[in-house]
Amino acid sequence: MNLPSNYLPILLQALLILGFVAFVLIVTHLLGPYRKSKNKADSFECGIESEGNARIPFSVKYFMTAILFVLFDVEIIFFYPYAVNFKAMGLEGFLAVLMFVGFFLVGFIYVIKKGALEWDK
Repeated sequence: MNLPSNYLPILLQALLILGFVAFVLIVTHLLGPYRKSKNKADSFECGIESEGNARIPFSVKYFMTAILFVLFDVEIIFFYPYAVNFKAMGLEGFLAVLMFVGFFLVGFIYVIKKGALEWDK
C-alpha cells in the first residue's frame, strides 16, 4: 500500500541532503578567504590576454535561430514514440500526431510571418 508514512524515509533523506548542501555553502562562504584584487577580477582565457569588451551585443536573430533550432530538435523527439509504435497506437495515435504537426505548423507559419528567419532585415 502507498501510505504517506512509507515516503517518510525519502522525505527525511531529501531534507538531510538539502540541509547538508545549505550548511556547506554557508560554512565555505564564512570560512573561505575573501581577497579582492584587479588581477582576480580580470578575465582569463588560456593564458592569452583579453582584448576589448567581452560584452559585444549579439543580434536577436541569432538567439531566435538558436531557440527555433531547439524547438525543431525537441519536436523530433516527440515523433520517436509514434514511429516506434505506430501500429499499436492505431487511428487515435495517428490523429494525435496530426494534431501535434498541425500545432507545430501553425507556430512555424507564425515564425515565418514575423520574419524571424530573415537575416537581411
